[in-house]
Amino acid sequence: MPQNTTTDLAIIGAGPGGYVAAIRAAQLGMQVTLIEAGDRPGGTCLNIGCIPSKALLHASHHYASIAKGAFKTMGITSSAKLDLKALMAHKSKIIATLADGIHYLLKKNRIQYMQGTATLTSATDIAIKTKDGKKQTLKASRILIATGSVSTPLKNVAVDETHIVTSTGALSLAQVPKRLLVIGGGYIGLEMACVWQRLGAEVEVVEFQPRILPGMDNEVASQFKKILEQQGIKFRLGASVTSAKRDKNQVVVEITPVNANAKTSSSDKPRQEKVDAVLLAIGRLPYTDGLGLDDIGVAMDDKGRIKVDNRFTTSVPNIHAIGDVIAGPMLAHKAEEDGVAAVEGMAGKPIHIDYNLVPGIVYTHPEVAVIGKTEEELKANNIPYTKSVFPFSANSRGRAMAETDGFVKILAHGKTDQVLGVHCISADAGGLIHECAMAMAFSASAEDIARVCHAHPTLNEAVKEAALGIDKRAIHI
Repeated sequence: MPQNTTTDLAIIGAGPGGYVAAIRAAQLGMQVTLIEAGDRPGGTCLNIGCIPSKALLHASHHYASIAKGAFKTMGITSSAKLDLKALMAHKSKIIATLADGIHYLLKKNRIQYMQGTATLTSATDIAIKTKDGKKQTLKASRILIATGSVSTPLKNVAVDETHIVTSTGALSLAQVPKRLLVIGGGYIGLEMACVWQRLGAEVEVVEFQPRILPGMDNEVASQFKKILEQQGIKFRLGASVTSAKRDKNQVVVEITPVNANAKTSSSDKPRQEKVDAVLLAIGRLPYTDGLGLDDIGVAMDDKGRIKVDNRFTTSVPNIHAIGDVIAGPMLAHKAEEDGVAAVEGMAGKPIHIDYNLVPGIVYTHPEVAVIGKTEEELKANNIPYTKSVFPFSANSRGRAMAETDGFVKILAHGKTDQVLGVHCISADAGGLIHECAMAMAFSASAEDIARVCHAHPTLNEAVKEAALGIDKRAIHI
């Protein structure tokens, strides 16, 4: 069947934002064409990001737990052997299965799917070039840009995705490196550091800031660093990698302190050393290369993001943008919310997204999950607040599971008691945070959470106890 050359809505990028927007637009009665430059839909998240990393995190956690005898105190003893090739095959199968699922959803919703690179030649025309060199022009009443982001490069660090890698290469290393240097102490760097440390690598994280997880609550970052150090990960903070170069099968790196007062785990002097692999994970940049946005007058900000209004409309009225290419958290679930809101807005429906209520999760073990304001943000804005911290060492389910690391921290307004932020380190923190997200979405107070009956024994009881603690009424501490 020949492909349509006109459409109501053309979406460029089939990642979480793009394909979800396509499905919702189709539900609203639009004729939709979804264009993807990659080999399959799902974007970075499915193919080289969220999903494969979680597969490796889950498997490596079980492997390390057995290999290091974590269950001995429970009366369970065993041995573990790593088959890295089989582990990678497991990861690849998950990706393929989920990609097939997206194809099914697109077909079910009668969405035209096209593979190729897209360039906007006017406000309504898109030139599409397929991998086999064929060209086609698509005319669309509306265009939605959802092309995502790419890894931020670093001067004098030449990525080859074998020895000097981004998250893409880190998900597919052919063997466990003896020594792995991670540049960047954010979400991606710490998750990949945990995977390879569990599988046997000696891992050191170099972070430019004097702390890990920049932007997160300081108390969370400090406690989490201690937990990771206990697991065997080393840190060099307040330092930068000024160069990384291949030397046969190793990488020579030069690490330099940011300033004389930098807090480091060893010497403050610059040093040069050899490692087996380097992971570059200093953040991500909006990906808009080749779209031709300048030529048609789509306005950008000083960070290379597409400017949009509160209905995701760019400076060109019928062109819209969502996800990592616009301001806001660079997270898959944020892109999905953007996508749904954008197409509902096109259909004339009311839309609203509160980026303050987008959860952030680090999928290590224990996990870190946050939502809302940090304590530092409240102080900086002179907002009165009350803080309560409840440790999992005092949670009965945590004790039963031997999962006592971490805490739940609730920040409530000092006058109204409205919950302003929740920060959690625990097993399944990513699950716990959604109770708080729901509460905050309805402007709940700490008292509201405290009055909800929580089943016993559960990890969620720590949320209730933290809420009780705002009024100095916590029971088990």
